[in-house]
Amino acid sequence: MGELLRRSLLEAPIVDFGGYSYFVHPLTDGIPAIEPALLREIVAEIRAAADLRGVDRIVTVEAMGIPLSTALSLETGIPVTVIRKRRYGLPGEQEVGQRTGYAKGSLFLNGLQKGQRIVFVDDVISTGGTLAPLLLAFREAGLVVADIVVVIEKGEGRARVERDLGVRVKTLQRMQVLHGRVVLDDVGKAPG
Repeated sequence: MGELLRRSLLEAPIVDFGGYSYFVHPLTDGIPAIEPALLREIVAEIRAAADLRGVDRIVTVEAMGIPLSTALSLETGIPVTVIRKRRYGLPGEQEVGQRTGYAKGSLFLNGLQKGQRIVFVDDVISTGGTLAPLLLAFREAGLVVADIVVVIEKGEGRARVERDLGVRVKTLQRMQVLHGRVVLDDVGKAPG
């Protein structure tokens, strides 16, 4: 596991959002800054973990999946599609409800075509409240999900999504917040 990611997670401050312990980190919040060395380290690990063979698109959710997917796109030459939090009303737009540990809302899929092979990349999975409805929407849209890679795993969302939807979600670093601080698990990538 990447030392820069581990170190930066251990240094992350914790804030409370109505009883939800939220860690503030460059990859999840852009605070204090996303260092190029950290991005390079993570992209190298995503490339090692992900099945990118024949992938047509890297797909991510705004906002914090964008730096990761952009850096991965520059390394692989695979275009990026961003799932937005804003309705555009374009033909074929698909609305997806989401509920995270601290918010709920809608996401909007545009620009993806039936039969495309995608790899989904995101910064964090906690409750699975974003990933689960997106995977159902991908199925409904006729997309082929070649792989799912999420950098940080917090909570039981990965296990729930895998169990409920019969998919494998790869994560690079598992963590938890205990007594107001980040604790890392050495498990790393999801068992497979």
